[in-house]
Amino acid sequence: MKGIWNFIAAGTAAAVMLGGAASGPQAAAAGAGADAPIEPVVVELFTAQGCSGCPEANALVEALARRPGVIALTYAVDYWDYLGWPDTFAQPAFAERQRAYQTRLRLRDIYTPQVIIDGARHLPGARTADIEQAVEEEAARRIFMPEVEFRETGDRVGVGSGRAPRGGAEVWLIRYRATPQVVQVAEGENRGLEVRHANVVREVTRLGEWRGRPVLLNLPEPSEADLGAAVLVQALDDGRILAAAARPAEEP
Repeated sequence: MKGIWNFIAAGTAAAVMLGGAASGPQAAAAGAGADAPIEPVVVELFTAQGCSGCPEANALVEALARRPGVIALTYAVDYWDYLGWPDTFAQPAFAERQRAYQTRLRLRDIYTPQVIIDGARHLPGARTADIEQAVEEEAARRIFMPEVEFRETGDRVGVGSGRAPRGGAEVWLIRYRATPQVVQVAEGENRGLEVRHANVVREVTRLGEWRGRPVLLNLPEPSEADLGAAVLVQALDDGRILAAAARPAEEP
């Protein structure tokens, strides 16, 4: 492991992947050999506590989060707050991320519950069978992706070499709370219900760029304790997630 990080830190340019297996949830691509690169599928749910159709989608994403080979992330949005219940996890940055997908995927509007798979496909959160099929299809496409690996100290992450998309890619840090969160909703469409969430996103931070060569990026300190971390390499032009890795919260 030390040799890998010394290689990256020295800035040596070579067309190789970062050594070792990626951190976090992993699953081999369908039909791939034992030595093939391993990359998870990223499932992003945009949801709201004041959305009557969202609890069912929350449960689906929680089930997907338990699967090997899936990184599931839940973003709470605030644009339904006017219905009577201010979402307790929402941040403006999360709705901004959803609007970025609206532009890239050429959607007429944003909505909840919406599921984005690998930054490239969108489905209503109620379409369980279609979402599960899409996850399986994306897993089968895992070839020649740059590897993402957390440094053992937890303060840096490396992205290996690979074929960069036109315009390059951005590297994002998503910090989330893996412990299921249950909120008692007192007003609005879900009044009187307990709404459960999994992998609730708390921070979204742009770390830098990736243009095909290995890079080593610093990870800022989290604003809250006990947060897991996911790092996504995302194409600038169409938003497709090229590679990802997740690291659970450190044990106290």
